[in-house]
Amino acid sequence: QVQLVESGGGLVQAGGSLRLSCVFSGSTFSSYAMGWFRQAPGKERQFVASVSRSGATTDSAEAVRGRFTISRDNAKNTVYLQMNSLKPEDTAVYYCVADRAQWLTQDYRYLDIWGQGTLVTVSS
Repeated sequence: QVQLVESGGGLVQAGGSLRLSCVFSGSTFSSYAMGWFRQAPGKERQFVASVSRSGATTDSAEAVRGRFTISRDNAKNTVYLQMNSLKPEDTAVYYCVADRAQWLTQDYRYLDIWGQGTLVTVSS
């Protein structure tokens, strides 16, 4: 029912910036908490950041705190991940996720509405 379409990934040098976008469709966007996870080859999917359905509350993983910022624009049905000061260890496929709840769980195994992923590669 809900569809998430991600964009904005690419190749960037260490220290650079990217902004990922995720467009939501198929239901009422403001009823869903939104988030970003990432997955590197051979590793489990890892929580990155989340935002409550109103946009008033955000959370982020320690590994990205201070560098990545999640936000949402409920008028545009879009969630963003602004990534600054990128490091090679940020290299991964980044996935947008939605949950019909006020806040998003940080355990990917409880989530089932995912985007297709967008690859971020950070060169050293």
